[in-house]
Amino acid sequence: MPPPLSLRLGQDGLRELDEIARRRGITRAEAARQAIAETAERERRRRGLAAEARALMKNPAYVREAREVVALMEQLRGPG
Repeated sequence: MPPPLSLRLGQDGLRELDEIARRRGITRAEAARQAIAETAERERRRRGLAAEARALMKNPAYVREAREVVALMEQLRGPG
């Protein structure tokens, strides 16, 4: 089992943690664990999306199509 972790959240952080715990009906410790796990998952998804965007930008066919869509949208918008 990993050693215990101590966090200094400050007044605002503690208030937010209490709010999460209250809304979910869980302890502060469980709210903190869930918040950390959820944040890690969001970061993994962001990294995946960023990698996907980089790969698409290296694809000439995709870039060409994206530019065509932008040009079409500009035409449809008409004079501003």
